[in-house]
Amino acid sequence: MKIRTLIVDDEPLARERLRSLLEREESVEIIGECGSGTEAIATIRNAIPDLVFLDMQMPGCDGLQVLAELPEARRPAVIFATAHERFAVDAFDVAAVDYLLKPFDRDRFRLALGRAAEHLRRVRGADAAPESPAAPVGEERITVKADGRIVFLEPDEIVRVEAADNYALLHLVSGRLMVRETMSAIEARLAPSGFARVNRSAIVRIAQIREIQPAQHGDYTVVLRDGTRLPLSRSLRGQLDKFAGG
Repeated sequence: MKIRTLIVDDEPLARERLRSLLEREESVEIIGECGSGTEAIATIRNAIPDLVFLDMQMPGCDGLQVLAELPEARRPAVIFATAHERFAVDAFDVAAVDYLLKPFDRDRFRLALGRAAEHLRRVRGADAAPESPAAPVGEERITVKADGRIVFLEPDEIVRVEAADNYALLHLVSGRLMVRETMSAIEARLAPSGFARVNRSAIVRIAQIREIQPAQHGDYTVVLRDGTRLPLSRSLRGQLDKFAGG
């Protein structure tokens, strides 16, 4: 089944560039082009594409506003293609498949298209499969911006997150990343992927917890698989059942 694809960009040359790349892909069927966000909303509602290459900044209605006008359950897969790096976090907050920074080459384009194809395979497979309460959820990639880079992480690459003034320090299985994001904001993004706040300054991946030990005065200490010891905030003691799988 071909990927029915819509191109949305207010710049004709940008649309032409995307079309030339897409026409070389046998798995893709181009169903149209739009030069504005308002036109894109109507076309997406009527044509129901599988995938949209969407510019971020357009006169009248930007890419995020386009998605806001569409019911979440009926949104196509989206790859943002834009010259503006600063919108990357916003893009992934609305579950974009990828974020192409102009100018991009064919290799980077094909990487994004491959991610979209994999996303659509998962979605189509989920639609065809019977519902199961045991089905895993929340394993989508997590995207952060660090040192001007956009970094894609699998949830199991992150061991814990530590507060660092106005930043958050991600402790990874291999290395660390400093991101300019509040703990509350990153907690909201990580929670669906199996993470929980243990105290004001620490978020951990639940699968990384080895033990929860009693401490003095009725307190508890969370011990991670790498030996890190973190106090469990009294206000979060109710999370004990979650950590224990209860």
